[in-house]
Amino acid sequence: MYLKLEMLNGDDYVDFNKLKLELIEQRKSKFKGNIYHYSQVNFAYNSNKIEGGKLTEDETEEIFETNSFIPKSDDAIKFDDLTEMKNHFRLFDYCLDTIDEPLSKDMMIEMNKILKRNTTDEENPRYNVGGFKIVPNKIGLINVINTSAPEDVENDLDELLKWYQDLNKITLEDIIDFHFRFECIHPFGDGNGRIGRIIMFKECLKNNIMPFIVLDDDKPYYMRGLKNYKEDKMFLIDTIKHEQDLYESVAKEMLDFELEDK
Repeated sequence: MYLKLEMLNGDDYVDFNKLKLELIEQRKSKFKGNIYHYSQVNFAYNSNKIEGGKLTEDETEEIFETNSFIPKSDDAIKFDDLTEMKNHFRLFDYCLDTIDEPLSKDMMIEMNKILKRNTTDEENPRYNVGGFKIVPNKIGLINVINTSAPEDVENDLDELLKWYQDLNKITLEDIIDFHFRFECIHPFGDGNGRIGRIIMFKECLKNNIMPFIVLDDDKPYYMRGLKNYKEDKMFLIDTIKHEQDLYESVAKEMLDFELEDK
């Protein structure tokens, strides 16, 4: 089944079944230079960079391909940066493993466990890795976004999931709405942004919507979109659509092949 998409350079067709299948199959094959390889490296690099990670894109690719890397500068690399980069690769695989499963609180908690496994946060009870936050948190230091109190997290997530699951047909705008509301809850001690962005990727693929990777270069627009979302939804929506266009052009190129049965 082919689903029509509007492109900046005209109409085109993307087979979402092929996109899903190739992401899953290429993960098994370990073949390099494909859409799975591209998605893993770019997603892990950009999502961690947005949260302050120091590893470069080249270093990220080396870690993904060889499980090692040669630092490109004399700057110290934190153990947690390395660990969370590796963990993000596992988080993306978990996204593929659960691609057609409905979102749940248990799934979100498992994502948090995967992302923060073997980090220093896991050793700190204040972060409550593998559970919801026990210490209040906020988004940003300037133009702060207030978030749910720890005691309200589970109820607020229940309401969010019920609203989402009751939708008849999920659109990109619904997924962005979900992301904003998830970030406003900010249910974990750390890792909320990365978990929120992997959820958007998963839900786009599940609902036959072009997925996307929020690039660190576009972080100012992404953060502005989140902070002003209640007043102007279109700024974040337009930012996400731009990221969609970028991922779509790569997917189109990398999926432009046919395999013959042998």
